[in-house]
This record gives sequence, structure tokens and C-alpha cells, in this order.
Amino acid sequence: MNLAPTSQLPEATTTLCIVLILLTPLSIVGLSLVNTGLTRSRSAAHTMTASLCIFAVAVVTYFVFGFAWQSVAGRPEHTITLAGRPWGWIGAEPFFLRGVKFDGSAVSLVALLQMVSVGLAALIPLGAGADRWRSGAAAASTVLLAGWTYPVFAHWIWGGGWLAQLGANYGLGHGFLDSGGSSAIQVVGGLTGLSIAWIIGPRRGKYLADAVPAALPGHNVVLALIGCLLALIGWIGLNSAGALLFSGIESSRVALIAINTILTATAASLTTAIVTNLRLGKPDASIIANGWIGGLAASSAACASVPPALTVIIGIVAGILVPFAVELLELRLLVDDPGGAISAHGVAGLWGVLAAGLFANVSAATAGGASRSSSGNGNTGQLLAQIIGIAALLGFILPVTYGLNWVLNRSYRQRVAMEDEWQGMDLHELGGSAYPEFVTRGDDFVQGPGTR
Repeated sequence: MNLAPTSQLPEATTTLCIVLILLTPLSIVGLSLVNTGLTRSRSAAHTMTASLCIFAVAVVTYFVFGFAWQSVAGRPEHTITLAGRPWGWIGAEPFFLRGVKFDGSAVSLVALLQMVSVGLAALIPLGAGADRWRSGAAAASTVLLAGWTYPVFAHWIWGGGWLAQLGANYGLGHGFLDSGGSSAIQVVGGLTGLSIAWIIGPRRGKYLADAVPAALPGHNVVLALIGCLLALIGWIGLNSAGALLFSGIESSRVALIAINTILTATAASLTTAIVTNLRLGKPDASIIANGWIGGLAASSAACASVPPALTVIIGIVAGILVPFAVELLELRLLVDDPGGAISAHGVAGLWGVLAAGLFANVSAATAGGASRSSSGNGNTGQLLAQIIGIAALLGFILPVTYGLNWVLNRSYRQRVAMEDEWQGMDLHELGGSAYPEFVTRGDDFVQGPGTR
């Protein structure tokens, strides 16, 4: 259930929401450390610098026109009338947040939360393009994400758009459900990462001539694991604030959301540790980090509407999916994803969206208000609404994202030259190394007569 956009929240709820939103930047810090730790040492400074710049570009772009196209439920939007019913497809707000009154209303808090959320979504592709993605190209790609693909899909689910209207207009449960952003943040970011990885290709030395992948381990898994712990705090804020603003939950359920978020991440990481131990003989720390992030990504959609026991199941499935998705992408599809972003955010996020249709009890989660759906068709309709949302992500967002970045690549090459990649992104783009007192290892140890 969406809050009325012009509503003034109770003072206690407003204060709680602001505190939660102020926690969300820790998800940015955490993901930046994960991406940096899982890339090579001679790209460490570049990855952190690019994270800062990408976040800045995303926030400015969203401020200029992203929010105008996302909007909030009940405010101006462009609609299409089908079968006598209006279906919203994009917002119609003034640019530069000129239509927002910063008075503590739900609208002003949504704008604040979404500035961080769009930055988080924009950081996800960096993990997939690390060690070879030019900073300027990453910034340009971020403009496309923050200015178009993210706000359009976010309007569909949070701005009163057609996916949110599936309940009221078509009797499918309560419409598409995603309290914390498994779809708009995690999957949109993951699909953008997949597009980038396809377009720029694998790192030099990743695949032998017979397509056998070589190991290019991250340089500092400790950074990645610290990033996981910081990301957890940010995700608690993200999921809780999103549920308050987009699902209309009672503030007393924030404790449940925090518990569900923690349980999903821990269950996923433990499951990933078991899976990698069984398959590799020892637990893999980097994939365990991906499993942790995958659990967080999967937790967001139904964080306010499932009991803790079902949350553990969601985490276990995410923990199984992530390592197998990493293997599928690397070994079968020849997609080089250094940070595991596609698996941890894209695949796990899709599972989280589907799990919301399987397990969520939306009526119990809302603050006693009227349902968006009067059909009473239970979880069957809700599951179908979630599947339609997944189809929109894979059938519209992915090809549009790939097409926009393909056009960008034709006019402004996104990948650095091979010799510059060999030199290292730190020296090539920043003129200095993250670790100037040490000699960083090159690719010689993985190169051979059959590498490419």
C-alpha cells in the first residue's frame, strides 16, 4: 500500500524515517569496498575513485530530471488508457525537484531516499566492469541509468505506475510488490552490469584460447568482507525506510525488517560457504562475500511482509543461486564479472522479487489501510504480478539498457586499450597507485601462449 504523496507523516515516524535514510549511505561504502577488494591491486584506487564519481553523477542526474520521471504515487504522470483503465508509464514532475516541498512530507523523504538508492544501483555495474571500464564511460553510462532506466522502472513500481496498478486495475494481488528495491535497485543495476560486461568483454588473460577461464583473484578479500558488514547496516536503513514510504507499514515493524535483513544475509552467506566447500574442497571467501550481498539483495522485496522463518528460506536459496550463477556466467557464458555483481545483485534480486510473490503476506504488513486490490485472489495473483514485473525487467529494461550502452560504446569507447589495462587502471587514469610503496603484480603469472 502506497502512502498518499501529500500526507504528512507523524512526527515520530518522520524522525525514524530520516534516521533510517541517513544509514543508507553505508550501503554505498560497503559496496565500494566489496568492488575494490575483489578487483586487482593496480586498480584499487581507480575503483574507489570511480565509486565516488559514479555516485556523484547519479545523484546530480537524478536531481536534474530523474525524480521528475519517477515521481510519487498520486502526483502528475503520463498515462496510457487501455480497456478503459489508465496505466501510468512515466512521471511528469518539474525538473530540479521544483515540485517538492521539503517539509517532512512523504514526497520529500522519498526524494531523499531515492538519491541514495539510485547511487547504489549505479555502483553495481562497476563490479562487473572493473579493471577495464573507463571512468568517463562509467560516468556517461551512469547518466543513462540514473536519468532513464532507473526512474522509469521505479515509477512503475513506486510512483503509481502500471506494475503497481496490476492489483487495482487487473485484480493481481496488491500489484507488484517491492518494499526495499530488489527490482529497481538490485536487478536494474545487475542487468546494467551484465550489459557492460557483454559490451566491453573479459579482462586480458581471463580466458585461454580454448575458453578455459584463468583465476584472477581479488587483491584484498578483507576489504570485501568489511564492506559486507557495512552494507548490512545500510541495507537495514534502505529496507526499513523503503517499507515505511512505499508499503505503508507501521513503524513498529522496523524491528522485523531489521531481523529479516540480517537473517537473509547470514543464511545466504552460510549456505554459500557450504556450497563452495562441497564443490571446491574449501570455502571461497570472495564468493561468500557475493553470497552475503546476494542475501541482502534478495531480502529487500518482501522484507516487511514475511516471517523470519521464511526469510531464512529466501536467504538459503539466494546462497545456492549465487555461486552457481557465478559458475554459469564465467564457465558457460564467458562473462567476466570480477565483483560478482551480476550474480549477487541481478540473479539474487530476481529471486527476491519472485519470493515476494511466493511468501509475502502484504495485508498483514500494511498499517491497516485499504488494500490496493479488491480481488481477494491471494498469493496466486500476487505471484503473477511479480512474474509480470520480472518479465518487464528482462524483456524491457535489459534490452533497453544494453542498447543504450551499445550506442554509447559506438560513440565513446567504454573499455581502455589492452596496453592500458596491462599497466593498470590506477596508473593509466589516475597517474598513481593505491599502494605506491609496494610492487603490484602484473598479469604475467596468468599469461601463456594460449591466452587472449
